[in-house]
Amino acid sequence: MGKTNRILIIVENLPVPFDRRVWMEATTLKDSGYEVSVICPQGKNYPERYVELDGIRIYRYPAPPPTTTKLSYAWEFPYCWFQSLKLAMKAWRQGGFDAIQACNPPDTFFLIGSLFKLFHRTKFVYDQHDLCPELYLSRFGGSRSVYFGLLRMLERATYRAADMVISTNQSYKEHAATVGRFPEGDIFVVRSGPKASLLAPVAPQPALRRGKKFLVCYLGVMAPQDGVDYLLRAIRHVVDVVKRKDISFALIGSGDSFGAVKKLREDLGLSDCVEMTGRIPDADVARYLSTADLCVCPDPLNPLNDVSTMNKVLEYMIFGQAMVSFDLRESHYSAQDGALYVTPNDEIEFGEKIIQLLDDEALRESMGRLNRERIREELSWEHTSKELLRAYGSLLGEPAGTEGR
Repeated sequence: MGKTNRILIIVENLPVPFDRRVWMEATTLKDSGYEVSVICPQGKNYPERYVELDGIRIYRYPAPPPTTTKLSYAWEFPYCWFQSLKLAMKAWRQGGFDAIQACNPPDTFFLIGSLFKLFHRTKFVYDQHDLCPELYLSRFGGSRSVYFGLLRMLERATYRAADMVISTNQSYKEHAATVGRFPEGDIFVVRSGPKASLLAPVAPQPALRRGKKFLVCYLGVMAPQDGVDYLLRAIRHVVDVVKRKDISFALIGSGDSFGAVKKLREDLGLSDCVEMTGRIPDADVARYLSTADLCVCPDPLNPLNDVSTMNKVLEYMIFGQAMVSFDLRESHYSAQDGALYVTPNDEIEFGEKIIQLLDDEALRESMGRLNRERIREELSWEHTSKELLRAYGSLLGEPAGTEGR
């Protein structure tokens, strides 16, 4: 029988278990025989500083304020680093660990990994959720700025410190191999496919259409790079130029730009036809996505979005939804023939494609079937998680009790 391998996961972006990818990683590893602890920030609905859920130890620290300026963006890095180091030391005293998995952003946790590698011979795993330099370019611009150069330096230092890299898609793997010069044999693609068993269609609720014939849904984060402002301007074209008054739009989610998006909705005179729900429970998300006639992915073309897998795309697919999306590399890979694609950043064309798809019920149904099949057969977490277990098996060996399975 092998030993029990222990893994510490550090994440800064969201609290756990709200961070769905990290929670799926943690529970998959735990269910496969690993001992798992997580360090993350607190959240509105996750106030406990320490809690055990489903056998996973979760250590939380007070979250930093939302990043709205370059200064606040920079301050978040050292703040989260010191908080995470303090809790990593606490987790070590309470049982130790064999590997630290750092989920970015930010790309500063390699220093924590390096300290534990030096003094305790732990392994360091880089789970790259975002390309931080490209994220900075997408929010602020300035490829020659000091900030951009610092972010690239931190990213490369993280690659150098890592024993293994987990990438969310093939584009990120190529980035790790080329920009990071990381050995391809130690890069594992673990896509963020949703867990099909947790998100399932329910009976449609016509009341969610708010008296309209059609319902169009957006689900996701609302930050400067997410393109919800593009969507609102596309909706203005649909409502004010084309004069379509039979469509209700629901924007589900929140983020740093929620207030700005709400103001833009009011400035464009769209409050009557655009509902903004904020963050809502999964059960309510299921009701909206089961009722919707189509869903939208307005993420504009920028250095980050083109190579990033959008979770919203995969979640729409679980509910058998046809989509309208800007034509981005990884979004196209995920949805393939299950979406109508728009010239990147063309808001007028985006609005026109919404109308085209709403008016073609047969095409919507065909796309929906394709999307359900692709999730079921290839892209759900039940499939993609196998690569996570293969990665850790190669790094640490099989955990106790798994030999001979």
